[in-house]
Amino acid sequence: MLSMSEIKLGTVVQVDHAPYVVTYTQHVKMGRGGAILRTKIKNLITGSVLEKTLKSSDSMEEAHLARSKASFLYADAMGAHFMDMENYDQFTLGIDVMEGKLPFLTEGVVVDILYFNEKPVSLDIPKKITLKVTEAPEGVRGDSSQGGTTKLAVTETGYQLPVPLFVKSGDSIRINTETGEYVERA
Repeated sequence: MLSMSEIKLGTVVQVDHAPYVVTYTQHVKMGRGGAILRTKIKNLITGSVLEKTLKSSDSMEEAHLARSKASFLYADAMGAHFMDMENYDQFTLGIDVMEGKLPFLTEGVVVDILYFNEKPVSLDIPKKITLKVTEAPEGVRGDSSQGGTTKLAVTETGYQLPVPLFVKSGDSIRINTETGEYVERA
């Protein structure tokens, strides 16, 4: 059991036999009363968000998740398909679980899969990933009339992002997967 002081951002807890990740915490000290902790927790299976308020005497059960490496195969209307790197089993995660991670995945990328009760429920992708630029308009030196020194580029996965003017089609670039921003040329 986790006490109020042990619950932090990213902690995975179990509520009603389902895994939730803590996405927001606010510690509040009342004038004469005890402290409380306001939290928002997100269900790793359904994606629903709950708000919970804990008193100092309350606790939450820690969810026990197993991690395993898996290789991304492809995505279709059913979801994203992966292959476990240890036993070579193939499985599918729903598109709702992917929430913004799919544009950064190319065939063969290795990710961490989180298992709850031996069922894959979520994934962690690398913080930085390398993608190839398929479309980038020519950047003209001195063309800053639009107020910036970036242009819009399209990657091999279809993801669009602003990049510096020197990036050309065919270049490989590194992207921060948390912010979706250009980091550097690879």
